[in-house]
Amino acid sequence: MDTRDIDLHCLELRYADLRLADTRAVERLARSIEQCGQLVPCIVVPDADRLVVIDGYRRVAALRRLGRDTANVQQWICDLAQGLLNVLAQSKSRPFMAIEEALLLRELVNRLQLSQREVARRTGRDVSWVQRRLQLVVSMSDPLLDAVRSGRVSSWAASRILAPLARANTEHAQQVLTALQASPLSTRELKRWFDHYQSAQRPLRERLIAHPRLFIEAVAAQEQQSADANLAAGPEGQALTDLRRLEGFLRHVRRRLTGLTPPLPEPLTLACARVGAAWRQVECELTRLVHHDSDRDPQCRPDAASTGTDPARDQPPAQAVA
Repeated sequence: MDTRDIDLHCLELRYADLRLADTRAVERLARSIEQCGQLVPCIVVPDADRLVVIDGYRRVAALRRLGRDTANVQQWICDLAQGLLNVLAQSKSRPFMAIEEALLLRELVNRLQLSQREVARRTGRDVSWVQRRLQLVVSMSDPLLDAVRSGRVSSWAASRILAPLARANTEHAQQVLTALQASPLSTRELKRWFDHYQSAQRPLRERLIAHPRLFIEAVAAQEQQSADANLAAGPEGQALTDLRRLEGFLRHVRRRLTGLTPPLPEPLTLACARVGAAWRQVECELTRLVHHDSDRDPQCRPDAASTGTDPARDQPPAQAVA
């Protein structure tokens, strides 16, 4: 298809809200256009007397950043629904985010009145793929979608944390979104927060919702204190802590075993035998250290696989002797 230059004010950015803002990507694209020109045209579809952009919103933003007045466009002779379907069909090889695909699908299903089966057929996808994508935005409120579009919340955090939270508790999701806008968390910090939220009881959840940043800082401080304590205790103190934990864990296992009736299943007896062998190795090592024995007893090696016969150091290879 032929391309031509069109004034930017003649282009209608009707679907700009369906794309996620990415300032860095626009800056990189602006530098590329400034050096090499616009290599890829924007895609437009005629609607009444307007040319609606269906692909190329970052290119338009980059051109405006450079102060350009025109954009190189390619006009598709089809209706808006077919144009959006073509964009979705090409998204397999394009850097579209899952949220962007979900917003395009919602536009096709809700506003352009296409069925999910029809959208799947015309984009070369499965109906289940269409349903999964739509589920990403079904439970998202308008403020959350605005935060994702503007880049204040990552699409990963929105789809993996805030959307599931909104399905379970809309009020909590809104409170977390407000808190994140005032004091953002990284993706790793937000995942840690959500892991604690899922396992917390109701009173603790209320505090987690009210102050997510404070919780992350408290956890970081606690981990730093633990690291400092381990450093001060040295390997001896760390070994003592591990043994105390092991003692408590073994008491817990013993209480479980007392409630069983014979015969025991074979995997359980084998596991008990392995634990016993591992503890005998630890006990032998502790005995050596208590008696200050510098030479290790070959029968007390921690690795049972290394108990084979060692070759004599001064013995030549067998091939040389032959």
